[in-house]
This record gives sequence, C-alpha cells and structure tokens, in this order.
Amino acid sequence: MNEPDTLINRRPAVAGQFYPGTAAELQQTMEKMFAKAPKAVNSAEVKAIIVPHAGYVFSGEVAAAAFNQADPLKEYKTVFIIGCSHRNSFAGASVYSIGNYITPFGEAPVDLETARQLSIANKVMSFDPAYQQNEHSVEVQVPFVQYFLKKGVKIVPILLGTQDPSVCKKIAEALKPYFNDENLFVISTDFSHYPAYDEAVKVDKSIADAICTNKPSRLIDAVSACMKKPVENLATGCCSWPSVLTLMYLTEEANDVTYKQLIYRNSGDSPYGDKDRVVGYWGIVISQPIQENGFSLTESEKQQLLGIARNTINEYVRSEKVPELSPSKLTDALMQKAGAFVTLRKHGDLRGCIGHFDADQPLYSIVQQMAVASSTQDYRFSPVQPDEMKDIKIEISVLTPMKKISSVSEIKLGRDGIYVRKGARAGTFLPQVATET
Repeated sequence: MNEPDTLINRRPAVAGQFYPGTAAELQQTMEKMFAKAPKAVNSAEVKAIIVPHAGYVFSGEVAAAAFNQADPLKEYKTVFIIGCSHRNSFAGASVYSIGNYITPFGEAPVDLETARQLSIANKVMSFDPAYQQNEHSVEVQVPFVQYFLKKGVKIVPILLGTQDPSVCKKIAEALKPYFNDENLFVISTDFSHYPAYDEAVKVDKSIADAICTNKPSRLIDAVSACMKKPVENLATGCCSWPSVLTLMYLTEEANDVTYKQLIYRNSGDSPYGDKDRVVGYWGIVISQPIQENGFSLTESEKQQLLGIARNTINEYVRSEKVPELSPSKLTDALMQKAGAFVTLRKHGDLRGCIGHFDADQPLYSIVQQMAVASSTQDYRFSPVQPDEMKDIKIEISVLTPMKKISSVSEIKLGRDGIYVRKGARAGTFLPQVATET
C-alpha cells in the first residue's frame, strides 16, 4: 500500500475504559502505580520487558514494575511495542506507519522512518495499519512510555496477526538489526485466561518458566501442554504468546541475555476481580550485563551518586556530619567496591579534588568520604563555605581496577585515567584532563 501524504494519527480506542481518559487522571494513576513499583536492582542493560495489557486497575502495577527496571533517563532512540491482535487474524504483522499515536497525555511520535522501512522491506510486516485502530494490546503501553521515559522517545507500534512460529521467526529476523542498546522492546501479553485463582498461578508459572529458558521451543511446548491439562475454564495460557515468541527468536543466540521473573499478579488480586475466573499477569525483564572496563553505571545511578555527593557536602559544611544512607535503597552497582575521585569546580575553576584508589569500600561510601575531603581537606584551597554550594559543580570519576600498560597506544584519551609512578613519586590524571588540556 502507498503511504499517505498527510499523517493519519491513531486515536485512542480504550481510553476511559482500560485506563483513565483524561491527562490529569492518567497522571495521578501513573504516580500511584510507580510509587508501589520495585526499583531496579542492578545496573544491567534492560533490553526488553514483558508486560500485561489489561485494564490498569487489574494489571497496571505489574506493568509499572517492569517498566521501572529500565533507565528512565536513558535516551532511547526507539521503543518497539509488540502485541497481538485480539480481533483479526492475518499472516504477519501490522506496523503503524501512517501517523502518530494519541493518548490523553498527547501525541506519542511514531518513528515513521523505521516503521515505513520495516513495512516496505518485509512482506510479513506489510499488513494494513488499520488493524491497529480498535486494538488495545499496543495502545495501553503507550502512556507508560510517555510517562516513564523522561527524555522523550519515538515508538514503533507492531501488531501480530499470526500464530505461526515460522512467521514469528521471520518477523524477528526483520527486527534483529534494531535489537541493540539504542532501543527498548516492550512485549505486550497477558497470561492465563479464566481459570480459578490457584490454577492460574500454576499455569502462569509454567509459561513464565518456559519463557525464562530463552529457548523458543520450550514456550511453544508449554503453551501447547497447558491447554491439554484438565483445567476448568482455561481458554489460553498466554494470550499473546506469538509476540513473546518473536522476542525469544531475537534473543535465543545471545548467551548473556537473562530473563528474570519480576512480579506476578492476577485479576483475583484486584479489588475489582473475583477468584473464580481470573486473568494472569507477569512482569518479566530481559537484560544483558554491561561490559565496559568491567564496570558501568546507568544514567539514574550517576545522578544518584551526584546527589549523594552534593547532599553530603551540604550537610558537612554546615554541621560537620555525614548523612546516613540506607544500603537497602541503593542499587548493586552503588554497593560495589570501587575507588573514586570527587572534583569540585566553581565558575569553571578547580575548587577541590581528592580521590581514593583502592576498591576496598562500597562506591557510595567512598563518594561520601571524597566529597567531604575535596570540600574541606584539599590543602590547595580553603574549605568550602555553605553559601558557595549554589555555584559549585560536582564531578565524580569512578575508578575501575588499575591495569598496567606497555604502550601509550593502549590509552584512549577522554576515557582512561592514568596513574604514573617512579620511585617515591607518583601522579594522577583523571580522564577529563586529556580533553580539557
């Protein structure tokens, strides 16, 4: 089909039904759901999330928990939202490539260039975008993207109309070039439909366990097996399993990709549901360890460290006390032992810099100690005064373990710090020194 000359924006079909129909109510609902959501527990790179698509009163907290594992400050290029059609059957996938998505939060821009490229270059993804007009599985995820990702992001809405694993595999092949660190994949699916509460828990766990093997054949077998069990009222074990299968075809060859079961609920857990006939919801996170000099921090963790340093200096220069922090509220990366330097600048000029090389204490603790030292113990400067803090910029350099080099060609300027020693003398150059001088 030819692309229209003007955009045809996709209007909301289930606003006011599956989720609040006004921006104010939707904002309030999101705030409540995310306030209850568990925080990210490690600094792995979140590649994808599996989230439910029921009404928010039933499944919204599960979806919020899964979204909350990603980095809200990361500048994703595109979020690919993949769901399955509940109303139409067709042989591939419908990519919405003719306009943007509209929600009560406003216009969610579609990455039209990518969407059109996918629909033009791949027969299995060239089906009419009109299939998406009345479908909720993609739509209900869009407000989460708008609310959670603070940098603003484009989406590619993809709706599957197939239950053929071979077609899912072809769709995965088309998406493979986009499955990288620049993008996030959101897979929209509920789990069991209509068994009693206790039976749903068992069926849903069997499907989630199969998904977490990262072996597509295990999911296919699990979906088939659950329907052969004598479970009363069971209509499906995973309503949008083809969208999950497509993701698994993307990840099956990546040995370092991990599927983690994060949170489970079913509609019987909601005050609006009963326990005789329920729908199941899993939040599952798919991540990959970050391997950059053996250690890395997300943007959220960097901002948290900077906040710790500033709060510590503010408190110490006023009361000579170091604020106490609860380790239970810190991520694994901030609890990891590492060295660090804290540098203070006032109007661009150095105002203090002290660091600790040894990785013998948790990173957050070293940052607190070096924040105090750089603001009050650098012999080159007088101690920082409270009224100076508004003009002071803080930089933190986290040190990976030192590595002896045999050639300057091993140093990448702006990335690597340098520690030089000869006899009793030694000198340190932080990574930013190279770019500044």
